[in-house]
Amino acid sequence: MQYRIQENCKNIDWLAVYRVLQEAGMASHTLEETQKAFENSYRVVFVFDKDLLMGVGRAISDGSYEAGIFDVAVLPDYRGKKIGKLIMAELHKGLPNINVILYAKPEAQSFYKKIGYSKMLTGMAKFAREDRMREKGYTD
Repeated sequence: MQYRIQENCKNIDWLAVYRVLQEAGMASHTLEETQKAFENSYRVVFVFDKDLLMGVGRAISDGSYEAGIFDVAVLPDYRGKKIGKLIMAELHKGLPNINVILYAKPEAQSFYKKIGYSKMLTGMAKFAREDRMREKGYTD
């Protein structure tokens, strides 16, 4: 199947982006916060099946040696069709020779391991709001 890939935020329907994240169980921010996050990212990837947005992802980076990948999501009906792998490959194209970290749901860890990611034992996080920390299941 041929998909259309867009690597900028021009003419993006932010409600559609929010819907993809929501259906993937990842819409924990407002529509406005989501738009701002994507627009301020180092790289973005939007994958369309004709006019239907069905996958998204973004990376932040210093452009030199560190990057983080966030908000990789695919509509449930398109899972298992290598869309997530496509999104990650497109994000990595713009991050050559750069260390990359990412947030992943526990159930997605096997997917990321298959494409070369490893668990980190040294990672920590400071969340803006304690309720977001509890929502994500992070406790100490």
